[in-house]
Amino acid sequence: MLDDYAEHDQAIGLDWYALDPNLSNLLDRHLPDPADRAFAEEHVAPFGALIGQKIAARAEETDAHGPVLGRYDRWGQEVDHVVHHPTWTQNKADLVSAGFPGLSHHAGRSVPGVVTASRAYLVSQAETAVYCGLGMTGGAADIVERYAPESVRHDIAERLMSIEPDQAWEGGMFLTERQGGSDVGANTTRAVQDGDEWMLFGDKHFCSNVDAEIFIVLARPDGAPPGSRGLATFIVPSALPDGSPNGFVIKRLKPKLGTVGVPTGEVTLDGARAWLAGGTAGSSPVETTDAARDGRGINRMMEMVNGSRFGVALMGLGIHRRCFLEAAIYAGRRTQWAQRIDHYPLVRETLVDLLVDLEAGMAATFECAGSARGATDEDEGRLLRRILIPLAKMRATRVALGAASTALEVFGGNGYMTDWPMARQLRDAQCHTIWEGTENILCLDVRRAMQGEQAHLALIARVERALDSAAHHKVLAGSVDTLASTVASTKRAIDHLDGGDDDLALLHSRRLAELLADLVEGALLVDEAAWSLERDGNARKAAVARRFVGTKLADQPARGLLDTDRTVLDHFAELIRYGRIEPEDLVA
Repeated sequence: MLDDYAEHDQAIGLDWYALDPNLSNLLDRHLPDPADRAFAEEHVAPFGALIGQKIAARAEETDAHGPVLGRYDRWGQEVDHVVHHPTWTQNKADLVSAGFPGLSHHAGRSVPGVVTASRAYLVSQAETAVYCGLGMTGGAADIVERYAPESVRHDIAERLMSIEPDQAWEGGMFLTERQGGSDVGANTTRAVQDGDEWMLFGDKHFCSNVDAEIFIVLARPDGAPPGSRGLATFIVPSALPDGSPNGFVIKRLKPKLGTVGVPTGEVTLDGARAWLAGGTAGSSPVETTDAARDGRGINRMMEMVNGSRFGVALMGLGIHRRCFLEAAIYAGRRTQWAQRIDHYPLVRETLVDLLVDLEAGMAATFECAGSARGATDEDEGRLLRRILIPLAKMRATRVALGAASTALEVFGGNGYMTDWPMARQLRDAQCHTIWEGTENILCLDVRRAMQGEQAHLALIARVERALDSAAHHKVLAGSVDTLASTVASTKRAIDHLDGGDDDLALLHSRRLAELLADLVEGALLVDEAAWSLERDGNARKAAVARRFVGTKLADQPARGLLDTDRTVLDHFAELIRYGRIEPEDLVA
């Protein structure tokens, strides 16, 4: 069991991996091969100290000294240069040196998805802004490696994946326009072919990491049809070979509520030179023109968006974890009426539920990263990711916002002060419910995955396998029964909505997505609990699963007032400090 949180003054300065046994257990579970697990320990464990002891402290300074746009140089020439506080550039340099965006390029072997997810989760506990910039760099490198012309592909990819800060480039994504927002089919940015290259003309409204060197941009080739099917994806360098700006102007930096460190701007493209993402090596101009209008340009951009969407789910988890850790430390040190406040039942329940919701979100999100392990075949794994990524992003970011508000309240008035850690977490958390799709957009995407690909069948199959794995554990029986009943009612609801009025189905799409999220999170917690019981006989995760299923899915007469369960009181220390609970202590 971890030491008493009261021994610490704050989260900054600690080893965040060492304080998170749940993360270590997830790596154990998703990486049964000893070589994979050793690789994970080599590349994840050091991030605990790097992030908690160095990156996090600088992030507080970055938030207080955000980027500014230098419009002109001393000669009066327009340069549109973004000026950063040194803490921002120092943090990026340390993360680049540690191979944060480029591990897959330098590891000399395949990198399990749960390894990259773990590193991103740790970084996000310090600052989601820096993960935004470096995460998009990895996404841009993937597009470049698959679609850039051979003449420039290697050089650009090498710079994007470099572990030398002085040589490394960054990537960004220009998707949104003022009139379009989520409706990207309304985009009006034009793409005009000029031999093997293209020239882009238009305005982009939310351009994060706007001072990067390579951008992935949506534009409509001349003659392409309206709507999203007429859009194509382009690779745009920020500078021409001679170093001059490549036909775009940063009009202003956005005055954002949170995620201050990463500069987000409004950009005008005026003849920006670009390469089409979609043509094959050696394509003629005619063949390239055909690829620009093949109707799959939006799909190429969505490959990057889906990766970013998964990353935003990890941002939510990182903020949630930081909020729990700060609240647990504060509650252990703060006394009121001559007693530590974490001795009071309501504070205990608050801290336990913060951690239960976090572990539920981690179970679902890490299942996305390690879906090949839980699926029966590659196609089912693809379908599972297709529906689980929007569900995970929807759930993790919304719950993180609530966690930030709840943890801030644990601090009382201090939580509202900007010289304490919670105010920034609340500001940053609100951003992530919006980035890469609001909840409404995500619910509609879940519906599309169900209608177009029947992806919910893979999700339900995964849930049922999880219940089968846990069925023989007496301590999990109540949770398994509740989840099995929820599976049956969920199937009835899906059939009912399929055969009903379309507007009514759309009206219920959020409720359906929330139900699916609760179902899969509860089932995966039960699956983890069964694994933990079989490995070492520890019922702590069973207690977590019981709490989640009981509060989210079980019937609660009189809103739970008739419930006599004392788990959050009697096993408080074991739950929040990851101790051992004997199975017989949980059997009703």
